[in-house]
Amino acid sequence: MRDTRESRLLLVLLVAVAFALITVDIRGGQESPVDGARQAAAAVFGPVENGVAAAVDPIGNAIGAVRDSGERNTRIAALEKENAELKAELGSDDRNRNRVRELDALLKTAGAGQYGIKGAQVIAIGSAQGFSWTVTIDVGARDGIQRDMTVLNGAGLVGRVTTVGPSTSTVLLANDPDFTVGTRMEKSDELGFATGQGDRPLLVQLLNGKAKVKAGDRLVTFGSAGNRPFVPGVPVGEIVRVDPLGGGLTRNVYVRPYVGFSKLDIVGVVVQAPRSDPRDTVLPEKPKPAPTVTVTAKPPADGEQAGEQPQGQAEQPIQDQDQNPAAQDQAQPRNEGRAQDQNPDDQEDATP
Repeated sequence: MRDTRESRLLLVLLVAVAFALITVDIRGGQESPVDGARQAAAAVFGPVENGVAAAVDPIGNAIGAVRDSGERNTRIAALEKENAELKAELGSDDRNRNRVRELDALLKTAGAGQYGIKGAQVIAIGSAQGFSWTVTIDVGARDGIQRDMTVLNGAGLVGRVTTVGPSTSTVLLANDPDFTVGTRMEKSDELGFATGQGDRPLLVQLLNGKAKVKAGDRLVTFGSAGNRPFVPGVPVGEIVRVDPLGGGLTRNVYVRPYVGFSKLDIVGVVVQAPRSDPRDTVLPEKPKPAPTVTVTAKPPADGEQAGEQPQGQAEQPIQDQDQNPAAQDQAQPRNEGRAQDQNPDDQEDATP
C-alpha cells in the first residue's frame, strides 16, 4: 500500500477504534459487549492455533533439550569425576598397603645389616645422562645424599647413586651393563665380580676357576674401600646356571637378582655403613625341606602269595598283650571248678 495521506488517516482511525474497543472491554468486565466477538474469534482461530502449536512443539522441545544439554553434561562430568576419585581412593588403599609391606621389608633388611639408611621413593625411570637402566629418587643433597652411595630395598641390592641434585638423585641399577660390584659366596666365601645384563641374569666371574658352586648358592656384596660405592653384606641374588669348567683362571656363573628392577617403589640409600661386615646374616633363612617318608613292602615267602596264610596253619587270633592279669587268674580257677564238678561215675568209667 502506498504511503499517502488517506492511508495515514485510515491507520490513525483503526488505532483509535482499537483503543476504544479495549477500553469498553475492560470496563464491561464479564458483560463486555465484545465478548461475543471474542468467543467467535476463539472458535475460528482455536483449531488453527492448536495445529500451529503441535507443529512447533517438537522444535521447541529440541531447542530446550539443546539448552539443557549443557547442564546434563556438567552433571555427568561431575559424576564421572566422583567415580574416578572413588576408584583412586580404593586403589590408593591397595597401594598404601603395598608400600607399608615394602617399607617393613626395607627396615628389616637395614636392621639385619646395621645399615643407616635414608628412605626414598622412585619418581621417574631413566635420566638425561643416557644411562639405560636408571631411576630417579626424591632425595638429594639437602637430605645428605652423596655420590657413590649404596641403594637397596627389602629384597637386596638396587644400585648406586651416580648423580646428586638438590632434591633428587639418579641411581644406576645393578642390572645395567655398566654396573659392576664385588660379590662373596655364602659359606664358601668365594669372591667374584657381578656385571649387569639388562633383563637377563647377572654375570658373575668367580676369581677361583675351580670353585665348587651349584644352582641355588647365594651371593652378597663384598664391599668397597671406605664403603663407597658398596657396603658389605647386601643380598645380590642366587645362582641359576653354572658354566662347565674350562681350565680358565675364572669361572662364570649366572645369578638371578633378588630385586625386581621393573617394579621399584620404596628404596633406601645407605648413609651410614655398618660397624662390622654382616657377611651372610642379611640373607633370609632358607626354607627347610619337607621330611620324606619311605614305605617298604615285605616280599612274600617262597610258594606264598601276598595276603594268604601258609598251608596247614589256621589263622590265629591276636591276643591283647595288655590284657588284665587279674582276669587271666580269675579264668584259671573257673576252669578247675568245672573239672571238679564232673560226674564221679563218668570218672570211674573213664578209669581203666
